[in-house]
Amino acid sequence: MSIPEISAELRDGSDTVADELSTGIEGFRHRHAELALGYGGAGDPGDPDLVQAMQMVLHLPKVDPPPRSALLAAAAAASVAVCLDERVGPGGPWEQRYLAWKRSRIRKVARRARGAQWLAANEVDGVTVEIDGAQARALVPSAVVDVDPRIKRLQIGGTDLEHDKPGAPDPELPVLWVNSALGMTLGKSAAQVGHASMLLAGALSPESAWRWAERGFHCSVREADAEQWRSLAAQVSAGSAVAVRDAGFTEIAPGSLTVIARPAESW
Repeated sequence: MSIPEISAELRDGSDTVADELSTGIEGFRHRHAELALGYGGAGDPGDPDLVQAMQMVLHLPKVDPPPRSALLAAAAAASVAVCLDERVGPGGPWEQRYLAWKRSRIRKVARRARGAQWLAANEVDGVTVEIDGAQARALVPSAVVDVDPRIKRLQIGGTDLEHDKPGAPDPELPVLWVNSALGMTLGKSAAQVGHASMLLAGALSPESAWRWAERGFHCSVREADAEQWRSLAAQVSAGSAVAVRDAGFTEIAPGSLTVIARPAESW
């Protein structure tokens, strides 16, 4: 399926065309082109309070928590959904906050919430995605000093989830492979799959990215053992997959490859 052309009716009215350029198919192309440019380059500001970060909230109820793989998939989907949301496009209410973050040194901070905390987090600007009963919300990025008080109070570390065995990934969905050798925590893994979904979307053609958007950016997250990782690394070298190389701010050594993302087999 390819992205359709703007209809003749839309070409007739200048106001309607302007709306289409910000919210329709052409708007998606514009946002995808911005994402495809990559991120970073501006470095960190001198004031640590002005460091830009995307806050990610993972719904971790005390009773019957979701599978780890599903929660990571929801986090990955929510992250890229923010980056391609209409509201980050030209003139959108989130545009300036998004671009200030995307064009600086990318950071994501994963926090956990349950009950009233989770409900409050959903009142803060962002996108929530649910996959197989697991929910995660990626918030519009901001400077550290400007993080909403309802989010600041949420715990960053602490609760983790056991590694699960979800079976073979859906061939109709992209797969994000996590490097199991690194032993990353849930929060660290959530940030890394969020980076991976952004990289993958930017590397896809606009048509494939649109197809993914139509499925809510759903994906599969799986853990790769040493043998699988070597095969995946070869695919990165061949240009058929993309990899996240971590800056090493937390948990792992700088330059570590954390996640490798592959498009759906049918794309």
